[in-house]
Amino acid sequence: MKKPSVVRIEQLKRKHSSLDAELGELMNQTHLTPEEYQLARELKKRKLRAKDGIVALREQGASS
Repeated sequence: MKKPSVVRIEQLKRKHSSLDAELGELMNQTHLTPEEYQLARELKKRKLRAKDGIVALREQGASS
């Protein structure tokens, strides 16, 4: 059985990948509406939070 932190890291990796794909699709457009620009900013923030979560969990695991 996997440790809860390992499962959470895997969840965050999937979330990060999904956000990255969604952001990539959005950024492939030649022009963004103000709403799309705002969505891109939000996706970037969510992606960064997921990455920060992954790093924090890995650091916890290394110090345990």
